[in-house]
Amino acid sequence: MSDSTALAISLFSELLTADQLLRNRLTRVLPNKMEISHFSVLNHLARVQGERSPAQLARSFHVTRGAMTNTLTKLEIAGYVHIRPDWDDARRKMVAISPAGQRAREAALSAMTPLILEMVRELGDTKVRAALPVLRELRVKLEAD
Repeated sequence: MSDSTALAISLFSELLTADQLLRNRLTRVLPNKMEISHFSVLNHLARVQGERSPAQLARSFHVTRGAMTNTLTKLEIAGYVHIRPDWDDARRKMVAISPAGQRAREAALSAMTPLILEMVRELGDTKVRAALPVLRELRVKLEAD
């Protein structure tokens, strides 16, 4: 195995393992049986401050429409999003975060922040700042595919 191949395998092994471990830790602290996918959609809708179609959300998260529909159904049942027909095209729907969804997002952020801050503190600001550009560039390259 070449050094480049070993380096590539090590990088992606570390990323996948770190992703799994972080998801497990965050899932344990999320309130009210919230899943990371639920928080992610609520966070996205809060940041864009407007409505999005399920298809737009699926594209944003790089998931199938079916997977997004499943997540949105759970969020709607919990009262965290409002889903309405698109007034211009009755075949489509539009999704917005509800006031309860805003509160749930805030509760999730409050629960996750200490965990994330502790990890950053343990690693040190300098290492985290150095890692961010590389991780961001990797994400951009992966999104381009």
